[in-house]
Amino acid sequence: MEEIFKLASNYGFPMVVAGYLLVRLEPVIKELQKSITSLTIVVARQNGMDIEEINEIINGK
Repeated sequence: MEEIFKLASNYGFPMVVAGYLLVRLEPVIKELQKSITSLTIVVARQNGMDIEEINEIINGK
């Protein structure tokens, strides 16, 4: 706890809060990314796209 206070005094409260939130939210963001990719595949399949077209959309090519 003392280390957190030292960081806050050295780098400023907003930077410490931003770093903390990034560490805490990273797993949530990765899970959301997986969900969005899955939904992209489902919607693309419903629209009749084949797997090659879906891969192009997901990989951004």
